[in-house]
Amino acid sequence: MNMPLQTNIATQLLQQLNAQKSAYQRQPAPDLDARKAQLKALKKALLTQQHSIIEALSQDYGHRSADDSLISDIMPCINNINYTLKHLKSWMKPSRRHAGMLLAPANITVHYQPVGVVGIIVPWNFPVMLSVGPLITALAAGNRAMIKLSEFTPHTNTVLKKMLAELFDDTVVAVVEGEADVAAAFSAQPFDHLLFTGSTTVGRHVMRAAADNLTPVTLELGGKSPVIIADDMPLETAVERMIYGKCLNAGQICVAPDYVLLPKGKTDAFKQAFTHKFNAMYGQIANNPDYGTIINQRQFDRIVAVLDDARSKGALITSANGEAIDSKTRKIPTQLLSQVNDEMLVMQEEIFGPLLPIIEYDDLAQAINYINDRPRPLALYIMSFDNAAQQRILSHTHSGGVCINETVFHVAADDAPFGGIGPSGMGHYHGKEGFLTMSHAKTVLSRGKLNTGKLVHPPYGGLIQKLLMKVFLR
Repeated sequence: MNMPLQTNIATQLLQQLNAQKSAYQRQPAPDLDARKAQLKALKKALLTQQHSIIEALSQDYGHRSADDSLISDIMPCINNINYTLKHLKSWMKPSRRHAGMLLAPANITVHYQPVGVVGIIVPWNFPVMLSVGPLITALAAGNRAMIKLSEFTPHTNTVLKKMLAELFDDTVVAVVEGEADVAAAFSAQPFDHLLFTGSTTVGRHVMRAAADNLTPVTLELGGKSPVIIADDMPLETAVERMIYGKCLNAGQICVAPDYVLLPKGKTDAFKQAFTHKFNAMYGQIANNPDYGTIINQRQFDRIVAVLDDARSKGALITSANGEAIDSKTRKIPTQLLSQVNDEMLVMQEEIFGPLLPIIEYDDLAQAINYINDRPRPLALYIMSFDNAAQQRILSHTHSGGVCINETVFHVAADDAPFGGIGPSGMGHYHGKEGFLTMSHAKTVLSRGKLNTGKLVHPPYGGLIQKLLMKVFLR
């Protein structure tokens, strides 16, 4: 479904949504075999179309590493489907609960019912994983879905739209394209659940629009995800563990390390370790197919402006490989920034690119306080082999997720929830938690012929009622 930019956008979206809701009413609970068949078909299509997807992603970016696209967009979807197929039967089973003495004899079960139609709003940085990934969860939970793709990935959209149209009728999965006005109209539709991935600023607008319909939302946002390098951690090891997470997709990741908290006096050594490792991994990036570009001129100009702002306010900037920024290819080697302060834009907003501020701290308490004085991040990265330091940071900070001696890979854990907290998001998906998010947990109480409920019927004050009060109010 390719949505034209017309004044009746909202009407067209509502018509598509109503068509899906009507289809859902006719078949409100697809069985296990039907859901598995959908997922298997989706997996086959992804494997068949992987080269077309990789090529389209590179076209949208100007250049994107084929391996980055395979590892971060396609492979997670395949793993997600495999994991879901293995566990879906157990997820769908009603779970037994205890009735307790007050309700006995009765059976209590919780049934996991599809919510209906799920709206999915997709960003541009991982347009396959962040569209197909939620779709996998929606289909596994027995739902239908409408997907709003990013206007900044037209080539990838073409491949995805064709692939999904060949797999599903548009009453099962519908794909929507368009600019910001389409996205705004999309978020205002009365979906049964809405999942948005993007910036905190836009997330507020999405939640506001959804509130008019009382639509439940899952918001996967972002924020400034810190790396704490503890004093016991060798800097070479710390850099080795974190550099991939910063350089993947040229730092255009919501869980990319946003800034580093470093023991006092170690900045120069950290820069040296980082530049050494960067050169070993990428070297000169101008013609290196392994290093990605900034997706478009708008994002490139934004990043350069943030860097210029920091420079004008006293930051010291080191290019990780000594190369200058190439405005023609939009390739930016990681820029290490020291002597930063809160007056700089780089410390005020999510970077979403290859800039890495470095902040020194006197002791671990100061580093923890620095994090806690700011909005709760989507991810927190701890670089330390000291168990006491690890536990201290874990218990004294809040974040959507944590990696210890690693970065970003927690997102790939199929058997664990992913989600933010506060300004970095709300709700979870991935794995069983995703299934539960896109299901309605419906409690069912069932009695047989024996009806003990009448013991509490009026008129009140009888002997049985008095005995019950004594038993249960103690």
